[in-house]
Amino acid sequence: MTKTEQLTDSMFYIMAALTEPRHGYAIMNLIEETSEGVIKIGPASMYTIIKKLLKQEWIYLYDGSDSRRKTYLLTGKGKEVLEQDLKIRNKMIDLAMKGLKESGK
Repeated sequence: MTKTEQLTDSMFYIMAALTEPRHGYAIMNLIEETSEGVIKIGPASMYTIIKKLLKQEWIYLYDGSDSRRKTYLLTGKGKEVLEQDLKIRNKMIDLAMKGLKESGK
C-alpha cells in the first residue's frame, strides 16, 4: 500500500475481521453484528474483495480444522496495511470531532 492508496470501507471491515481466522459467513456476521446491522457486506462483494486481498498477499488461506469451509487470516503485510489505514481513519475522525466541537460553540 502506498501513502496515497487507501482501503475501501468494505476492504477495511473484512481485514479488521481477519485479525483472527474466520470463514466467509463468520466475516459477514461479525461485520453486521459489530455495526449493529448498519454495515452489511453480501457474499458476492465479500468474495470479490477476498480474491483481491489474496492476490495482494494481505490475507492467506488459513489451514483450519474445518475442511468444509475456507478460513482466512491476515498476513504480516496485511496487518501493516490495516494499521496504516487505521491511522489515516483515526486522523479523519479526529478532524471531524474537532470541527463538530468547534462548530458547537
